[in-house]
Amino acid sequence: MYHIIMNPTSKSGKGLSIWQTLRPVLDERGIPYMLHESACPGDVEKLTQQITSTQHRTNLILLGGDGTVNEALQGIADFDKVSIGYIPTGSSNDLARALKLDHDPVTLLSQILAGTHAHIVDLGILTYESASEITSRLHQRPVHKSRYFVVSSGIGFDAAVCEEALSSSIKNTLNKFKLGKLTYLCIALKQLFAAKAISCELILDGERSIYVPRLLFCTFMNHAYEGGGFYFCPQADNSDGLLDLCVVGDLPKLFLLFALPTAFFGKHYIFPKIDHYTASSIHLKTSAPLWVHTDGEVSTKSSQISISCLKRRIRFLV
Repeated sequence: MYHIIMNPTSKSGKGLSIWQTLRPVLDERGIPYMLHESACPGDVEKLTQQITSTQHRTNLILLGGDGTVNEALQGIADFDKVSIGYIPTGSSNDLARALKLDHDPVTLLSQILAGTHAHIVDLGILTYESASEITSRLHQRPVHKSRYFVVSSGIGFDAAVCEEALSSSIKNTLNKFKLGKLTYLCIALKQLFAAKAISCELILDGERSIYVPRLLFCTFMNHAYEGGGFYFCPQADNSDGLLDLCVVGDLPKLFLLFALPTAFFGKHYIFPKIDHYTASSIHLKTSAPLWVHTDGEVSTKSSQISISCLKRRIRFLV
């Protein structure tokens, strides 16, 4: 039995049309399945909780974007008993890019059903040591003290971009022309000039302390890409038990206009004040609350967070 969670609104409604292409394949092959359709934010987490609360192994297929996967992670009762098939229908699809998934949904479904290959990847967990009363405009439910992530988490500029993108009319318009990946670049340019200088202290693996007097953003990555194809951490290995950090500090904003496009090619480390680190656990404290994201999902601002990596905890069927 396959449990299928489908987000019909992903990629401006194309999630539903992709499902309508896949349903005949399942029916013709006589594959037993149960469809669960999300209707609003929070539904995917609740559905996943219900599906995975049994003592049996669960085969879960997710149709949606990176945000759909992130919501599902929050609801999984036991990662050792769940195999996930992911059919991307979102606009950024950084997870699909990292897992090198086939672009054709029917081919990808066939590979999932065959079950002959699996990626077993690391799982990140972020804990809010402090949480601001300021919450995302689309976040209408209590903020979890901890949140899982599979692609990346971040604080500062990149999270502010994600927060605006979640409710952006630009995103919906560009998706209609198959240019959804430009959403993040357009919003990034806007947020770049609005960003304020905040100081930051990072403690890596409980030992190494790094002080950043003017932080633009810090991202913690299991995979190499985030934000619709930004190649922030080319060295990232999704099964090594380590998070790769891209820390952007006191770089003049005009320099950042040149640096940001180079991140599509992973060449941004040639610029000063852009640094790379690795660690299995990180504690971060900022002088003022900043937006925080997990896999592009933003719920609140925080001035103190802890992040760690759980080695090889998620099984993806590909």
